[in-house]
Order: sequence, then C-alpha cells, then structure tokens
Amino acid sequence: MAAACALTAAVTLLPLSHGAGDGGAEATGQSAARAGAARADTCEEPERSLRPSDADGPAIEKIKARGRLIAGVDQNSFRWGYRDPAAGVTGDLEGFDIDLVRAVAEDILGDPDKVTYRAIPTSQRVLALQQDKVDVVVRTMTINCVRIKDVAFSTAYFQAGQQVLAPRKSTVEGYDESLAGKKVCTAKGSTAYDALAAKSFGARFEDLTVSSQLDCLVRLQLGEVDAVVTDNALAAGQAAQDPAVELKGEPFTREFYGVATKLGNDDLVRRINRVLDDYRRGGADGPWMRAYGKWLKDDLPGIRKPPEPKYRDN
Repeated sequence: MAAACALTAAVTLLPLSHGAGDGGAEATGQSAARAGAARADTCEEPERSLRPSDADGPAIEKIKARGRLIAGVDQNSFRWGYRDPAAGVTGDLEGFDIDLVRAVAEDILGDPDKVTYRAIPTSQRVLALQQDKVDVVVRTMTINCVRIKDVAFSTAYFQAGQQVLAPRKSTVEGYDESLAGKKVCTAKGSTAYDALAAKSFGARFEDLTVSSQLDCLVRLQLGEVDAVVTDNALAAGQAAQDPAVELKGEPFTREFYGVATKLGNDDLVRRINRVLDDYRRGGADGPWMRAYGKWLKDDLPGIRKPPEPKYRDN
C-alpha cells in the first residue's frame, strides 16, 4: 500500500497565561455547565445552537485584546486540516476546516491570517477548551448529546456518518457481522469508538485505539489491524491517500460537525453562528460550496448544499 502522509510538523503556539480568575467567571462557568447538563438530559437535537449575533462579549473581547484567534485543529487529516507534504515543514495548514477558521478570524479580527493553530489529538479536544488552551476547536468534531455537557457548539457546518475503511481485497463488507474476529482501529474519544462499544459485531477494538485517525490508516497499511471505523468524511480522505483501501458498506450513523467553544462563551457561539450564516450563503458560488469544491468534492461527491442551521432560544 502507498504510505500515508504522516504529517508531523510542529504548529506554532501562542503562549497562554492562566490567571486564577474571579468568582464571577467561576459562577458563570458553573451555570453554563449546569445548563449544558440540563440540555443533555433532555437532548433530542443536539445540533440546535444559539441564534446568531454580531454583539461582542467577554470571549470575543479577549480574542480582540490578544489580537489572535487560537484554534484547535488537526494537522494530519487530508482535505480537512493538514500540511501539504510538498511544502515541507514550513507549509501552511490547509483544508476545509482551516478555511472555516480563517473566516472566523477575518470576521472577529479583520484578518484571516491572525490565527495561532494548535494541533490537538481527538481525545484532547474537550480538555483544550476547558483549560482555555484554545478559543475554538474546528476539527471534524461531531455534535452529540454527550459532548454538549462539556462544550458549546455552533450550528452544524457539515454532515457526515460513521463508516468502515478496509483493504479492497478484505472480506470485511461494512459495519456488520463481517467484522467478527477482526481487529478494528478507532481514535480515542471518537464517536466511532462509542459506536463499537455499543455494538461491535464481535470485533476487537478496545486496545487498538490511537490519538490520531491517520495512525489508524498507518496501522491498516502495516497489517496491524483489519479495518478502521471513522467518519466517512475522514475515511474518504484516507482512501484518497491510499488507493489500496476503500470505504465498505454504507454510513451507519448521521452526524453533524460543529465549531466547539468553552461552555459559557455564548457571545462567541453566536458570532460563529453569524459567520456560518454568511458562509453558507451564495449557493454554488458561496464560500461553503467553494470550499467543498476545492477540498472535498473529489472524495465526497454529490453534496449540493451545506446542512441547514437549527437554532434554540436558550
């Protein structure tokens, strides 16, 4: 099999200072956590988010005072967030998620280049927000009822689904009984792992998790695992990197990606939702469809428009 694009270049990080905070901030955080837990307990449509607004608030003012947006991203997901191997270690991050980060930075700071990117593994996305290491996470992160207890999400900016990736000659046919006895790789903290934990069809997966989805592709290429379960949006990019593997069966879930922020940063959520409203507009000539055409259309054909936003009032 062809070698995966193992992209390990370091991402420049902005040093962060961690103050003790004040009682008001602590109370706001506790209130937001309680609200998130209440939403999760009655969760039916977790992709519903706060209505868009242009108003500044504490989170946005902090970003403006710093002069840079700090974004948690992937640097190893082909088409989504990655470095062009041909550009060497100095190559800029690029991809569908990176274009969206740049749109948010341009709206808040007036310059799409005023971003400090922090590469974070799947399992650290929530913690990075809770510890104020990043302002946003834009990293193919699925909105679900469990995660809204811990972070706040924008409206959905992409629809994906879990699917199986395996060698073309494999006997694995999809997310079904053909996985019995097979070794299956997933990323720690991913919805793919949760799906297998709920129903594995006899596959072995508990001790085969990795921090990055790209590591699953490498393991598949080395013959250490028989299949990978991940979002079809990511799996399509991995199949594009290696023609000896392919998507098997059909997607067995429907999931929506959202921009994640820290609970309580309602002003930032509302501003991102306003950016997303503009990003979706324009039909085939709009920013979302242009980004889809540039990064994803070859591997995920047939998408005619972005997902419609859903809002809630509190």
